Amino acid sequence: MRFVQFDFNGRNGLGVELSEGGDIVDLSSNDSSIPSNMRDFIGGGQTLIQKAAKAVERGENVLQRSQVKLFAPILNPDKLLGIGMNYVDHCAELNVPVPTVPVVFCKFNSSIAGPSDDVPYPDETKELDWEVELAIVIGKEGKNISKEEAMQYVFGYTIADDVSARDWQIKYKNGLIGKSMDGFCPLGPAIVMKEDLEDPHNLKVWTRVNGVTKQDSNTKQLVFKTEELIAFLSRFFTLKPGDTILTGTPPGVGFSRKPPEFLKRGDVVEVGIENIGTLTNKIV
Repeated sequence: MRFVQFDFNGRNGLGVELSEGGDIVDLSSNDSSIPSNMRDFIGGGQTLIQKAAKAVERGENVLQRSQVKLFAPILNPDKLLGIGMNYVDHCAELNVPVPTVPVVFCKFNSSIAGPSDDVPYPDETKELDWEVELAIVIGKEGKNISKEEAMQYVFGYTIADDVSARDWQIKYKNGLIGKSMDGFCPLGPAIVMKEDLEDPHNLKVWTRVNGVTKQDSNTKQLVFKTEELIAFLSRFFTLKPGDTILTGTPPGVGFSRKPPEFLKRGDVVEVGIENIGTLTNKIV
């Protein structure tokens, strides 16, 4: 199933997208016991997943895509984490060694934006950059999780654009500011359950700016894949339902180009991942 959060006539809802970009089953209208937000739904475990599946089977309360506005599929994770330098081809592009342990950072929830929201260009930066990323969404609480059991803790996957202010991140060595300004984490359009992706580590990923391809790679280039990331992160803190982990970006980001390229107001950024979807955000 492909889970989305949406606004319908001023009401927030949780739904299942019947196909990529397709109509949406309004879960809360089908069953009032189903929460209207993704974090609470994930926390309800298999009971709520089964109720959602039955609602989809009934085929009732289907909203046309044109009737709704999609939000990010999760707005309030307990943790919003990022992994740096996690594509082999990106490390090669930058001529740096492949990390021996995951490079971890965090972003604020206030950076989360929807799949079609405008992204504000802050006056405080002159070097705004793009990063397409596969994002893991945690399905149940766990600590000290083994690599062998890690996939049992995954709910699904979504897409992130890890928008970055490179001057703050690199020149001023202030990664938290450089990664966490308002709107710096478009997410979506859906969270696709892990069971519906044949292999999350063999998916095409891309970025286009104003229709021009800037990033074009595959998640098979990931240095640390889902199982390794969950095992590593859960050594240090408890992972909770809805926690979202951005797994890194492939080559082709703006700051690594020669000469460097940065976003400007009016640019339209599309980031996409095979079998999940596309985010389309205008820089304003």
